Amino acid sequence: MMMKRLFLLGILISFVATLYSQTREDKYVEVGGCSFAMVYVEGGSFMMGAPNNDSEVDADTRPAHKVTLSSYYIGKYEVSQRLWEAVMGSDPSTYKNPMPDNEFIDVPVHDVSWEDCQVFVKKLSKMTGQNFRLPTEAEWEFAARGGKKSKGYKYAGSNSLGEVAYYDAESPAFIGPSRPRRGNELGIYDMTGNVDEWCQDWYAPYTKAAQVNPKGPKTGSYRVLRGGSFFKYNKNWKVYERMKDGNGYSSTRLGLRLVLSVQGNASKTTKGTKSSSTSKSGKSTKTNKTGKTRR
Repeated sequence: MMMKRLFLLGILISFVATLYSQTREDKYVEVGGCSFAMVYVEGGSFMMGAPNNDSEVDADTRPAHKVTLSSYYIGKYEVSQRLWEAVMGSDPSTYKNPMPDNEFIDVPVHDVSWEDCQVFVKKLSKMTGQNFRLPTEAEWEFAARGGKKSKGYKYAGSNSLGEVAYYDAESPAFIGPSRPRRGNELGIYDMTGNVDEWCQDWYAPYTKAAQVNPKGPKTGSYRVLRGGSFFKYNKNWKVYERMKDGNGYSSTRLGLRLVLSVQGNASKTTKGTKSSSTSKSGKSTKTNKTGKTRR
């Protein structure tokens, strides 16, 4: 009887361990012949916003406040031109990938507005059967900090900007396996520099109140951007620094990163092969409905 119980217990432990590993592995998705990777971010709590000892950041990065998030997946790389084009049919980017036939080299899509990104994620979701979206501002910051593996760096993966970021340049840099920069604690790349990344939230000042899975205000005038960019006059590179722009604004500095909620996405692989988030992009209309505000 004891042996039988031990045997059954072993099966149960094996089953739980298998389930645990399946929900915590990276996801690889393929669409239109283009593959991209999504990194698992285990949910947890963190202090969102700038520490009091950083006097160089804007006032809107404070007060720091406790945020608790559920688990989710986030793009290993910024959305590339190859992926955007596979979904949208064309690439709006000013600075094109100079080696489009090399599957290991790509450039992040840019010249895309928040509105363009909504069209893109809707089409991508329909093509893959999964609910892709932009990250909330809290999800973006938690992932940039390294999630539950965070070492407290001020940039995404280091206290040295040059180790993890492409910056002070005239155009975006390569992304994917060929990139020279290192990832952060979760193995996510370019969350500092390269292109500013749209978040789903309307922009609003912080409060001291603790929050669970915050999604920002219901209305507003500007959407949140995070990460800073390659542009030499853009200095908002720290993981807690914030930017904002109008829904319809697009520029060579603006791109995006994908997110998937864990619920309803249990399978490890969707339609595809193991590959990095390297892809082409699709055309969008440049309009500026609400205007531009950049610090």
